[in-house]
Amino acid sequence: MRTTDVIVIGSGGGTKIAVPAAERGLSVALIEEDAFGGTCLNRGCIPSKMLIHPAEVAGHARHAHRLGLDLEGALRLRFSDIMRRIARELGDTSAAARARHETHPGVTVYNGHAVFVSDKVVMVNGESLTADKIFIATGSRPERPPIEGLAGTPYITSREALQLPAVPPRMLVLGAGYIAVELGGAYRAYGSDVQFLVRSRFLRGLDDDVTAEFERGFLPYHKVHKHFRLDKISHDGSQFLVHGRYPDGSGDVVTGDTLLVAAGVVPQTDRLGLENTAIRRNQGGFIQVDDHLQTAVPGVYALGDCVGNYLFRHTVNFEGEYLMRTAFAKGPSPALDYGPVPYAVFATPQIAGVGASESSLERDGVDYVVGKATYADSTPGMARVSELGFVKVLVERSSRRLLGAHIVGDEASVMIHLFIAMMKMGGTLDDLLGMIFIHPALPEVARDAVRDAARRM
Repeated sequence: MRTTDVIVIGSGGGTKIAVPAAERGLSVALIEEDAFGGTCLNRGCIPSKMLIHPAEVAGHARHAHRLGLDLEGALRLRFSDIMRRIARELGDTSAAARARHETHPGVTVYNGHAVFVSDKVVMVNGESLTADKIFIATGSRPERPPIEGLAGTPYITSREALQLPAVPPRMLVLGAGYIAVELGGAYRAYGSDVQFLVRSRFLRGLDDDVTAEFERGFLPYHKVHKHFRLDKISHDGSQFLVHGRYPDGSGDVVTGDTLLVAAGVVPQTDRLGLENTAIRRNQGGFIQVDDHLQTAVPGVYALGDCVGNYLFRHTVNFEGEYLMRTAFAKGPSPALDYGPVPYAVFATPQIAGVGASESSLERDGVDYVVGKATYADSTPGMARVSELGFVKVLVERSSRRLLGAHIVGDEASVMIHLFIAMMKMGGTLDDLLGMIFIHPALPEVARDAVRDAARRM
């Protein structure tokens, strides 16, 4: 058995620990069975945004007539060129990350699958490893919903959707969350005839106003079967047949060449041999940790999607940095404080938010005030000929503290950082009112929402 100081399982979020630990003089074993860099780099946020951004630019071009611009000739998206660029960039980045770890004198990279044989012993490629500190960062994978017939069909998930050699003529998208609207929307922009199969509504976990505004901008340009309850799925050798029912009891069969299943994720914990340890998982398979990200086994930590506190790359990065500050420290360390955790949906229209939603504040009995401003009523919105979009802020009435903010519209994922920083600093409505905003810049919509909240106090 080989003894090392640190074992890291997973080269996604785990890279926030491996080299930093080695640079402290510790010996590190890094285990990875798939492409180096984890989900985000290879089959998640990075390739999806590389696919989405050209589609977004094309969308602006297609609506350029609203700005008085006439674009001559047909707009053509060179899908194969874009996909080759994605593959090249990701391959180069993954290889560079692997090389950085393999050439570091303190890191030994194992290409293989890790299995726990006891609390502190991990088997990989027939070799037993043990360490004082073990970090599990195995991520998640797309979930396959229990729909009759689905398992026997050649459906694809987000992983395959980011590697297709050509645009499918007709794509069916099963799901209504982040991944569904991002990838389904992108493929429609590339020319696929996309149909969404939605059980209730899009982006169910978000603020009701946000979802309504998103659907106002999204539904007119997409084919959507809302409130469609699936019965079974089959494939006849050339196309998918999705059988389902509407609330009135009427049935329908929706057909397509490609079926993208984007119905959530499950943690990659079922093949780790955790049953051989005292490490506990919840009913969803996520590893249970305390407020220091430590499992039930002292010295064994877990972070990222396999824990499920948040399913974002920016939160696993934050968790990894926290563990580097605390897991090796002598004496007690502070519990992990995430602070305000932001989210973003890179669809059209774009969405971003941070903090509480109205429904959560109502559930908790908080006395709050809403401030809201639309893009259309702002000077930057005038320049952009904005037809939809808003900034919404939620403020505690008594303390005037900012409790949450939600944005639908252009550059929402950039705009939200004003509110992330303000909430992190415990900022109030008065702090925002006392700022000078550049005129005429898009954050003036945020300023107008804050002023609206002040009027309602």
